[in-house]
Amino acid sequence: MGDAAIAEIEQARAKAGVKGECAGEREGEIDGTNEASSNRCKTVTDTNHGASAPDGASLFASATGSVAPRAAVLSVDPARREARCRACYRLRLEETAWVAAERGFEGIGTTLSVSPYQYTQVIREEVERAATQAGVAPVFEDFRPYYDEATRESRELGMYRQNFCGCRISDLEAAAERAERKEQRAAAKAAERAAHADERAAEEAARAAHKAERAAYDKKQARKRAILKALREQGK
Repeated sequence: MGDAAIAEIEQARAKAGVKGECAGEREGEIDGTNEASSNRCKTVTDTNHGASAPDGASLFASATGSVAPRAAVLSVDPARREARCRACYRLRLEETAWVAAERGFEGIGTTLSVSPYQYTQVIREEVERAATQAGVAPVFEDFRPYYDEATRESRELGMYRQNFCGCRISDLEAAAERAERKEQRAAAKAAERAAHADERAAEEAARAAHKAERAAYDKKQARKRAILKALREQGK
């Protein structure tokens, strides 16, 4: 699904005339010089025939390029979310793997798997894919059991937190989902009120009757006390 998403991005970028660029050149220096970064990207392209680093590089250029191709391909569509997330994972994990290989690390891993809102199996697949291509070991661990603890500790430490994954599309999706949940809660409350309207009306009527009875009783008792007081005054 990640390859399909990347292919769609490339098609949209081609129609819009957006030029691609190497991720290393776009971000700046990775391993000391821009020339070294450019050479690395060229080597990856030549060696893998456009199957690894060019995917991430072109996707990066699309993600930071004009709005038109991004809007055309990466629409806010839940059905396309997994493909979009896979492409995002691939971009970041491929770059991580190549930098790790260049700098002599033995393997790569990711903390993306701490979130229950991510595609854990897809993350595993992309970690293994990126690591294999770069010649390092994939070190994957499912950190979801520690999500609550991580959330609590990050809040206690005052760390930056956000209520969306990170891209603009996920921000829109998160906002839409929050609005939808708010509407659903309001609708549920309205339905509950409607379902128990008769019960509440009966309860209100019972309370009103009890209040009226109590008021009448209090009035009667007050009248008795007044009569007794008057009789005591007459007997003096």
